[in-house]
Amino acid sequence: MSWGTVKVLRDRNAGLYLAGVVASGFGDSAMALAAGIWVKTLTGSDGLAALVGFCLWLPTFAGPVIGTLADRVRRRPLLIGTNLALAAVMTVPVAVHTAADVWLLFAVLTLVGAGMVLTDAAQTALVAAAVPEELRGDFNGLVFTAMEGMKLLAPLAGAGLFTACGGPAVAVLDAVTFVLAAVVFRFVRVREDRPAVRARRDWRAETAEGARHLWRHPVLRPLVLAGGAAMVLSSLSSTATFAMLDTGLHRSPAFAGVLTPVQGLGSVVSGLAAGALMRRTSERAFAAAGLAIFALGVLARATPWLPVVLGGSLAIGLGLPCALIAAMTAVQRETPSELLGRVAGTANTLMFAPTGLALLLGTGLVAALDYRVQLLLAGAAGLAWAAALGLARRPVAAPAEEGEPAGEDEPAYLVR
Repeated sequence: MSWGTVKVLRDRNAGLYLAGVVASGFGDSAMALAAGIWVKTLTGSDGLAALVGFCLWLPTFAGPVIGTLADRVRRRPLLIGTNLALAAVMTVPVAVHTAADVWLLFAVLTLVGAGMVLTDAAQTALVAAAVPEELRGDFNGLVFTAMEGMKLLAPLAGAGLFTACGGPAVAVLDAVTFVLAAVVFRFVRVREDRPAVRARRDWRAETAEGARHLWRHPVLRPLVLAGGAAMVLSSLSSTATFAMLDTGLHRSPAFAGVLTPVQGLGSVVSGLAAGALMRRTSERAFAAAGLAIFALGVLARATPWLPVVLGGSLAIGLGLPCALIAAMTAVQRETPSELLGRVAGTANTLMFAPTGLALLLGTGLVAALDYRVQLLLAGAAGLAWAAALGLARRPVAAPAEEGEPAGEDEPAYLVR
């Protein structure tokens, strides 16, 4: 554990924020798996059970629009109110008892997905105000580590609670975690000015302003696109897992339960080391190195040797978080506070929305091609993207001409 991580844990705001994220993340991860089991139990339909994940993922496409709300109000009250509203929403599934009631569950999960997009944008903006800049890399890495840990533990808890007490109990658990998150955010100490009163514009204009800032920014655009590329390639790799176990390693599908913790271990190590590594190098170099390690891990999974495949899973876990952590840390530093919700929402959409489409593509490819072709393509693409990111000329601040400040609409950067 780096000294920066220790300082994060000792910082009051950072510790409280992390507790809030862990609380709500635990409930969401538990509910995501339990809801699929619930729908399958009530309807017997695999397709409807898979629709659970789609409902949670679909609002990600609206990230730029939803993020605009986070720029119209103060972020801490928004987080408190949103978590309390989601807690109320999560009491609705208690009324789900038959297959005819399943539509209620889908509606609730879609609302929860939209709420998660909103809270992600507001949380990103709040971190920029509540956590010192020198700790944000460590903090973002620690948040990623905590969320990965929740993804390993919470689904087991959700499945166990569903088996013992039924779906309504898991919904109540999720509601309680939203309340806990709201309470924790209530005690975060941060000074937030009210958003400046400006001429009222429609949502499209405000949304476009955030997207334009990200797309024109020479630091943010390549990092966010690299994060999106990493997630797409990860989806292509993961859809080949069961074919790899069957054809390549001659193992049962249950052996995926060994690979997942190995990858999770890599993510934990990467998250804990992220802040220290980014202080020693640039975010661009950190992201490029992570993409390269991830790509080598994907290529290792194309071999028929179990130790190499296990090493590849560890490398995927080590490399994948780097581009995501680097991108969000840069967004918090390079974006004006009044735009941060919209830019964060846009960044999350670019990085995470394409993963569902990539999963569909990967499923089709693995059915039509040898799984090794899919892994080799994903690994080669990852190495190419890492090289392009690492070798690109780095933008630096351009000095303004004497007596001529840089314009508000265009960042003062040169590419050298």
